[in-house]
Amino acid sequence: MNESLLTLAGLVTVIAIAFSVYNSHKNKKVLDHIEKMLADAVKGKFHEEQFSEDRESKIESKLADYLQSSVLSAENVRKDRDKIKTLIADISHQTKTPITNLLLHSELLRETELSDDQRESLEVIGNEAEKLRFLIDALVKLSRLENGILTVEAKNDNVRRLIMEVDSSMRKKAEAKGLSFVVTEKDVVASFDYKWTLEALSNIVDNAIKYTEKGSISITLKPTEMFACISIKDTGIGIAEEDIPKIFARFGRLQSSREKEGVGIGLYLVREIISKEGGYIKVKSTPGEGSEFLVYLKR
Repeated sequence: MNESLLTLAGLVTVIAIAFSVYNSHKNKKVLDHIEKMLADAVKGKFHEEQFSEDRESKIESKLADYLQSSVLSAENVRKDRDKIKTLIADISHQTKTPITNLLLHSELLRETELSDDQRESLEVIGNEAEKLRFLIDALVKLSRLENGILTVEAKNDNVRRLIMEVDSSMRKKAEAKGLSFVVTEKDVVASFDYKWTLEALSNIVDNAIKYTEKGSISITLKPTEMFACISIKDTGIGIAEEDIPKIFARFGRLQSSREKEGVGIGLYLVREIISKEGGYIKVKSTPGEGSEFLVYLKR
């Protein structure tokens, strides 16, 4: 009797071990297969397979359906991005030539004898063509940035070099308007994309000059422990506190700025650039006294 029980117990143990080994092998096989499916999906590849009706295979089948739809979605996004890239390039190319021709012929006509009325009309044509060129350039840059066609690649660089280039390109414009242009710089290293950040700072300074009729524009570098803070301060018309969020909206323009040239893309683009670099922008302003834009670049 005891021998029979021992034999039965041994048999049950062997069966249990065998079942455990089988399950372990089966689970490993399922996990290996799932791992392969995930690896293929990450690479953008996926192959349809047949699955049996057991529970594990049903899970594999559902995961396969999900991964397949994800791969297809990623492929569709890539195709859409390529279409947008081509469209933007076409728009840029197709509009650049006629606008350039308009500006060129305007310049040639200025050298001919014209009546006062004709000269005034010619001036309007030239100014409007210039505004159109600026608008299209801004829209193309914004579209490329938003769709990932152009990327912001931040790397360590000297902020002083950046500020000196802004000084070089903007000083004459400010002084031609009778404004004092003061730049205080120092050697500070921060992480930013040189080309895009130059675009952002130049945009802010250009706005400061545009909306300041008298007084000064100052650019000051204020390093902190974690950020290099670039202060751009003017003595212009200022902005009401409740209106500050509006200036960063796409096509956002305040009523007080309607008489000035512009399309309301600049500061939206500025914020996008600085944000993609891991920085941020703050604005301090008092109507009638001026504004201060504080651009924080990560160190």
